[in-house]
Amino acid sequence: MSHAKAMGEVVHLPVKHTDPSADTDPSPALDAPATAPNGAGNGTPPTDPPAPVPSGDGAEDDGTDDGDALEGRVLVDRPDTFRPDVRARRMTGERAQRRPIIAPWLRDRSEARATVRWAVGYASHVTGYHAARIPLYSLRLAGRSPRGLFRVVAGTWRWTFDMDARPLRTHAIDRRNDEAYLKLMSERNDRVRARLMVTGAGVVGGGLAAVSVAAAGGVTQTAVLAALVFLLGWIGTPTDRRILDTAVVSTKAPKLTSEIVVRALAALGNAEINKAVGKGGSGITFPAPITRDGPGWRAEVDLPYGVTATDIMERRDRLASGLRRPLGCVWPEPAHHQHAGRLVLWVGDQDMNQVRPPVWPLAKTGAAADVFKAIPFGTDQRGRPVTLTLMYANMLIGAMPGAGKTFALKVPLLAAALDPTAQLRVFELKGTGDLDFAEKVAHHYGSGPDDTTIGECLASLREVYKDLERRAKTLAGLPKDVRPENKVTPQLAASTTYGLGPLVFVVDECQELFSHPEYGKEAGELATAIIKRGRALGVILLLATQRPDKDSLPTGISANVGIRFCLRVMGQLENDMILGTSMYKNGIRATTFTKQDRGIGYLAGEADEPQIARGYYLNGPTADRIADRARAARKTAGTLTGYAAGEDTTPTAEDGSSLLDDIAAVLLPGEDKVWSETIVTRLADLRPTAYGAWGDLDPTGKAKHLAAALKPYGVATGQIWGQDETGKGGNRRGITAAHIRDALDSHGNTAP
Repeated sequence: MSHAKAMGEVVHLPVKHTDPSADTDPSPALDAPATAPNGAGNGTPPTDPPAPVPSGDGAEDDGTDDGDALEGRVLVDRPDTFRPDVRARRMTGERAQRRPIIAPWLRDRSEARATVRWAVGYASHVTGYHAARIPLYSLRLAGRSPRGLFRVVAGTWRWTFDMDARPLRTHAIDRRNDEAYLKLMSERNDRVRARLMVTGAGVVGGGLAAVSVAAAGGVTQTAVLAALVFLLGWIGTPTDRRILDTAVVSTKAPKLTSEIVVRALAALGNAEINKAVGKGGSGITFPAPITRDGPGWRAEVDLPYGVTATDIMERRDRLASGLRRPLGCVWPEPAHHQHAGRLVLWVGDQDMNQVRPPVWPLAKTGAAADVFKAIPFGTDQRGRPVTLTLMYANMLIGAMPGAGKTFALKVPLLAAALDPTAQLRVFELKGTGDLDFAEKVAHHYGSGPDDTTIGECLASLREVYKDLERRAKTLAGLPKDVRPENKVTPQLAASTTYGLGPLVFVVDECQELFSHPEYGKEAGELATAIIKRGRALGVILLLATQRPDKDSLPTGISANVGIRFCLRVMGQLENDMILGTSMYKNGIRATTFTKQDRGIGYLAGEADEPQIARGYYLNGPTADRIADRARAARKTAGTLTGYAAGEDTTPTAEDGSSLLDDIAAVLLPGEDKVWSETIVTRLADLRPTAYGAWGDLDPTGKAKHLAAALKPYGVATGQIWGQDETGKGGNRRGITAAHIRDALDSHGNTAP
């Protein structure tokens, strides 16, 4: 074999011609098949040139090499070398994708305080826990100290006499390698001599230290002995045992990985996902790393073509099963401002309903609210604050009984109470007193499902509707620079001159009002009109219902309310009645909440997309304390009026006549005692605008309503004898004319 053969052989590589005058390139195409088309497999090039491929503009390739064509083929997909300029990056909003330099929890004062408070509490607990167990730890270390002493002595012996190298010397003897053995022994002897000196010095130093300790006082001896026992006990502790007990038992959730996410998505039964993850599929991609996001993990997923984030949201329960996590930990949502196939999956460490709710920020002493600004409403599944703005919006809260509807209503109600400029009219139509704290601040207040309370609620709605005309005329009469947007502003609301302060009308269990056989239709029409017109005039409606159907909640109301909060409901109809049409179809389903998810719901209308929110929990004593603060603030501002101030809130005539004046006016000459129902009928005929709702009540309702209206004047009704129109006598509740005259005299009025 020659030297050339030994070194290898020369391989002639094809060279691409670059002569611009050449029409064709004799070199083979880069992506041409390696064998002839006839399948001979002998490596010969094809006899026919490749057919020209149309270019992007429809023209055929001319065979020239213009930088985009290779051997008659056009590169449709250019190399990814495009870099947007500064202006393009600014226009595409790339800045919004930048990660914050300072952690978000450090920039939020309340979140930073909460984090520091948790850290201090955690450190205090751990310190106290271990401090209480110091005697136990001391006994544990003392019991392990003999083992530690043995380890020290044995380890010193092995190190001094180089016992670790003994296997090498034994191996040399077994191999009969005399030269290696003698060399190892020589090194061992030198090493042992040096180490014996070190060990001896240590023993002498230890002896001197022992003598010094023995000569010292008892405190020093005790401290040194304790330190020695602790040190030997630490050395003698087995590797699989601990010295300190666990102060906090951590239930750490498993880390979220791409493999787990893909496995869970594949378990949803979606055909396109199955194709993507199957053999030969394109797979599922993750445009960003899976990271920690608050108390959980955040993953961004690019779903297969044709699959939307809504498709995943509809199968949230199956996704939770695939992730092996509780349903309250798994929250898929679309990626806002991205394509429909981008999914943001957040998986919490703990079920949302098991997390301890934080304290309402406005519950702190001295905190005030402004209905024109965002108020804290609750937290989302990641623990981030969720706010809502009451002004220029109305709110509807719906849920099945026991889901936390009334507690959710307390938050905006108490926030409005903490704004001294806002007038409150509160009607709780269940009758259990859940909102009785509002008696301290409300201009109108009523509680109960009876006809009297519902009639009062309707009468108050009539007043508000009538006040809309006054507000509109007042606003229209102001200069343009004072009303630049033709709506009530904070400056106009703060002025007592215009009478345009915020008016918040609250109705809990509003289905009792809207489904009432006599008052329901008119109440629905008035509420719808107020919702449509009152938004710009400073009037806000807060409605809550546990029966969201077409009979109990007029469609005009559900279609025009700006903010909706839907807690647990049972069906699609109730879900869409509260949140809006097609919400259920789009994956926003409050039907997935369980009995344990009290206070958790979907909040729609405040942000661009519906949010998961858990309202702040305000129990009875807390609500009372906040109402006391609100009442004190209203007294200071001089805005405590109506029911809360002990004033008569029954309708009055335009000329200022009171209820007592009107009763005295309808009493016939010589009448001493008159049935209440007769007085109410006469009042309705006297002033239909003021007392028309009273006249529509049944006899029992008329009597109850008149008794409640006369109570602030100190006038009581009782059983009296009388006759109806047919002359039939009976014993019914009524009034005494003398009591009315006495009340007029005590209130500084004179009867007509």
